[in-house]
Amino acid sequence: MTLETPTVEMHPQRWGDPAAASDLPESARGLVELAFGLRDRPAVTGATPPAVALDDALLEGLRALVGAEHVLVDDETRTLRTRGKSTPDLLRARSGDLSDAPDAVVRPDGHVEVVAVLAWAAEHRVAVVPFGGGTCVTGGLAARRDGFAGLVSLDLVRMKRLLAVDDVSMSVTLQPGLRGPEAEALLAGHGLTLGHYPQSFDHASIGGFAATRSSGQSSAGYGRFDAMVVGLTAATPTGSLDLGSSPANAAGPDLRQLLLGSEGAFGVITSVTVRVRRAPAVTTYDGWRWPSFDAGSDAMRTLAQAGLLPTVIRLSDETETAINLADPTSIGGTDDPGCLMITGYEGTAEQVDARREAVSAVLTGLGGTALGEEPGRKWVQGRFDAPYLRDSLLDHGVLVETLETATFWSNRARLHDDVKEALQAALGEGSLVLCHVSHVYETGCSLYFTVAASQADDPLAQWQTAKAAASDAIIAAGATITHHHAIGTDHKPWFAQEIGEVGVRVLRAVKAELDPVGILNPGVLIP
Repeated sequence: MTLETPTVEMHPQRWGDPAAASDLPESARGLVELAFGLRDRPAVTGATPPAVALDDALLEGLRALVGAEHVLVDDETRTLRTRGKSTPDLLRARSGDLSDAPDAVVRPDGHVEVVAVLAWAAEHRVAVVPFGGGTCVTGGLAARRDGFAGLVSLDLVRMKRLLAVDDVSMSVTLQPGLRGPEAEALLAGHGLTLGHYPQSFDHASIGGFAATRSSGQSSAGYGRFDAMVVGLTAATPTGSLDLGSSPANAAGPDLRQLLLGSEGAFGVITSVTVRVRRAPAVTTYDGWRWPSFDAGSDAMRTLAQAGLLPTVIRLSDETETAINLADPTSIGGTDDPGCLMITGYEGTAEQVDARREAVSAVLTGLGGTALGEEPGRKWVQGRFDAPYLRDSLLDHGVLVETLETATFWSNRARLHDDVKEALQAALGEGSLVLCHVSHVYETGCSLYFTVAASQADDPLAQWQTAKAAASDAIIAAGATITHHHAIGTDHKPWFAQEIGEVGVRVLRAVKAELDPVGILNPGVLIP
């Protein structure tokens, strides 16, 4: 089954659907001006990418493989496939820097055509960057060009089919070009859902979820995307991989995990078979107030270790709670908003009622204050909107960016404090550092930081300094450099420290075996 809907292209200098873009809300304008000042930072217009490096003979070879209409070299299409959507990516685009633009955008249709394109690229030493939704925030779409005859963006937009439904085993097979809403629409026709809702949901693709080991906002209930995958097919320059003959096995190391998180550096995922659930009949969300981040975090740990997690659970620290609430007194009727927790439940009416009652009893017993459904409704309404607000703030001279990590419960407080202090020291007086627990496990949790500061004359260098300081603090605290944003190019130095010298050699050996010419996303992931 194919979804016949046009793909909404994101603005080359902004996040998301251009029709959804808006100026800074009037309700936030005064607060932003007070904290950072307001300075218009207009973006450069009329910039064009460099000339196409591939000669006509090479382009004709590509056209013979996928059809002439599916090899695009116009400036507009190439610009739309330049980099991802991190703040550094947007700052470069806004300055008119399109130096990372591909020479051509190639749109294969199916595994066989992907295999053919990779063979062509290896033969002619042309770098290939797989492209799904373009939502990467770690430099994973800015491949190295040196040493190659050119660079093509392997755009998977034509591969948007629901290939198989097994409603006995509760699994489906999907092509990688499906965006989050498209996949859910196809599954809804069978009464099913993936339940995978990262903040990038509207634009991110199934292939991107797999290639970056994505984790969604409902992962407490549905699991991370890599945990959903039971099988996959991938094309590499040295052959194809067809993995997943059973839900679990002891047949050596799980090679599926070699492709999950590989960011297109080992191969191109051309289909995934994933576990699905019945579409929920009921969804509901609640708000809870906690007197401190420590108290709320301890409550989350208690739920996780008791096997009582709701479908959604997240906790904002004191600063994030205060900044995100226009009226702090709405939390518990006090001038001290404390820390806001959101819990969400999905399933049948009976399942939701039973889990909600059990979770609420535990949270109340631990000192939480129930706030009813209104905070949950507000969170659901704005759960995908933060990147649009970032655009508006960048327009007015405010530097905004995020980073995330994860650690064990016993190390959570240290990690939170050390990263926050590192960011504040690097960004200087007047900067804001917000944090929330975004994902929860029995043994630990993820911390998601958002920073805001007045832009310096060179905001790109300003953020790179802050990012390096935070990354150093993360590794020094013994945490992971990324929980769900992946490695890309931005995290490679710290990734090497995290996995050690032997780990680096293993990744390089895999790369050499699957991609001996090194055409796949060169410079990404592998230290």
